[in-house]
Amino acid sequence: MKKTLRHIFMTGTGLCQLAYFVGAIALILYFFPREEQLKYKFEEGRPWQYGQVNAPYDFPIYKSAEQLQQEQDSILKTVRPYFNIDTNVGVEQINNFKRDHQELLQEANTAEVYRYILRTLNEIYNTGIVATETLEKLQREQIPGVRIVSQNVVKRESRLGDLYSLRSAYERLMSHAGNEQQEILYRCNLNNYFSENLTYDSLKSGSARHEALQRIPNSLGMVLKGEKIVGRGERVDALICLKLQSLDTVQQRNSKRTEQQETIIILGQALIILCMFIFLYRHLAIFYPRTFNDRKKLGFIIIMMTGITVMCYLLCDMFKTSGMYLVPFAILPITIVVFLKKSIALVVSFITIILCAFSVPNPLEFVLLQSAITITAVNNLKELVRRSQLLQCVILIYLTYCFTYIGYTLIFESWTKLDILLFFYLGINCVLLFFTYLLIYLIEKAFGFISTVTLVELSDINLKIFRKMSEDAPGTFQHSIQVSNLAAEAANRIGAKAQLIRTGALYHDIGKIENPAFFTENQAGVNPHDNLSYEESAKVIINHVKDGVKIAERLGLPQMITDFIRTHHGTSKTKYFYNSYVNEHPGEPVNEEAFTYPGPNPATKEQALLMMADAVEAASRSLKEYTEESIAKLVNAIIDSQIADGLLNNSPISFQEVNEVKEAFIEKLKTMYHTRISYPELKK
Repeated sequence: MKKTLRHIFMTGTGLCQLAYFVGAIALILYFFPREEQLKYKFEEGRPWQYGQVNAPYDFPIYKSAEQLQQEQDSILKTVRPYFNIDTNVGVEQINNFKRDHQELLQEANTAEVYRYILRTLNEIYNTGIVATETLEKLQREQIPGVRIVSQNVVKRESRLGDLYSLRSAYERLMSHAGNEQQEILYRCNLNNYFSENLTYDSLKSGSARHEALQRIPNSLGMVLKGEKIVGRGERVDALICLKLQSLDTVQQRNSKRTEQQETIIILGQALIILCMFIFLYRHLAIFYPRTFNDRKKLGFIIIMMTGITVMCYLLCDMFKTSGMYLVPFAILPITIVVFLKKSIALVVSFITIILCAFSVPNPLEFVLLQSAITITAVNNLKELVRRSQLLQCVILIYLTYCFTYIGYTLIFESWTKLDILLFFYLGINCVLLFFTYLLIYLIEKAFGFISTVTLVELSDINLKIFRKMSEDAPGTFQHSIQVSNLAAEAANRIGAKAQLIRTGALYHDIGKIENPAFFTENQAGVNPHDNLSYEESAKVIINHVKDGVKIAERLGLPQMITDFIRTHHGTSKTKYFYNSYVNEHPGEPVNEEAFTYPGPNPATKEQALLMMADAVEAASRSLKEYTEESIAKLVNAIIDSQIADGLLNNSPISFQEVNEVKEAFIEKLKTMYHTRISYPELKK
């Protein structure tokens, strides 16, 4: 443990691990549910899953927020707002009209219009003119009427429809005049004599609204001490739900946490989260050090864990009881199995289940359900190659959910207590699992991983690069196919990733496309090396690795495939040209770098298998006879030579696995080079 902690704090990778550690704990702690709640979790319409609950003391049955809001909205519509009327406005405007249009009194017909205008203006101003925006707002709120106030005394109440805006006042004046009178009215510019004389009194109106709201009771009644609230198995109807919520409200009101208590609770939550991540880090550091020290892989694990945990917290907060069934938890083990190992998926999933259990209404049920589907997902999805595999896995997960829920309910309840709606929630959960396909693609791009689906796509021999190889370097193409079969057989024998090594083997020699005639498998009687020195020939041969890397980068191949190209010869020598040069120049110093591949040596089991398979397959073509003894001697000699040269020192392959690989190679080569019996000729 001390070595691990020292590594975490003192290396660059360790700092990254520490950053993941702190960041994940901080994020989960931030979303960790900590509000005070009733110890019971329930949802209206679902059966009560606990024992009988009796009222511990008298408490009121508070109305729900929705019901209270409806009553408030309803009573506010009956409240008449207050408007102050300014009588001076009307008097002033009427006097202005009299002053401006005295000439109308000189003729009989205009004098009649003059008197009509004065009478109508007086009537309009007595009723009241309100600002257009205010009047429209009152109409939207469906206010029945207003109270008109003058000098702090309510003079009258008016219907909303009786009040005028500037426009309606003008229309009122014009609409009651005859055609001849209207011509005179147009000349008077009557718009100049209309002004608002009613102003909204916010103080009196607000007070009236407050008094009206105070008259609304916030409770429906009382629950007396000892009274039964709900019994076990009883369906929680609207009234029971209100009673339970009211009890929760009263309990929170009576037991407000102090700042010190809040701090203690947060500390406890932090300790739980810290312990879970220490368990995870310790497990990975001991059993999977390569994964633990790989920034991308560790980051992927932490991000997936944190994402699922936070999603669970949010869904349970939004949807209460149903939220725990909507969490697509199986995405976590599925994605980890696709890119890492089953055992890692199990450990990560179970730790995440524990962290999520603190937010769900029924922790035991949640742990049971999610543990069951985790095991189902891990055991039924070894490789995700076809869409049908994901469909099959999702169906099995849904069935596991259903049967586990039914079994849990039958243990504590009965058939009658099964909630049919819950099966619908679980169905939604499983539908969300189909997004795993898209998520896997995004993870590949974000972390540089490679899934089996991508490997299968890359190993399609109808791709343009393979068609070019089969035309320009047919011998190399056949060699690559044979190596892929040989290496995949060995990979299956020792539990390595067969599809990964099969794909890597198909690409490992693509660099030979640049100079195919310099490689024996592509030669047809003419050897270009006859005109080159040993150093020049070695350089051409070695360059097929560098050329292969360039082609891989141009094709946009994943880094894991490019690594097969770099490592399939490691730091070995081009022994034919090296030995030939040493034999012709005995005792002279040799520039070994000119005959040595740039490397690096294999760092994974798959890369080591490809190196062994490549060398064995190429050498097997030189055998004069293919007997079990000659094949076994060849395989042992080549692999033992690679081990002696230290080419496999960096790969995590054991001696036992090497022996199994040798056996697999021998059996496969015997099958590939089996002899056929001679068919007798038909005698005439």
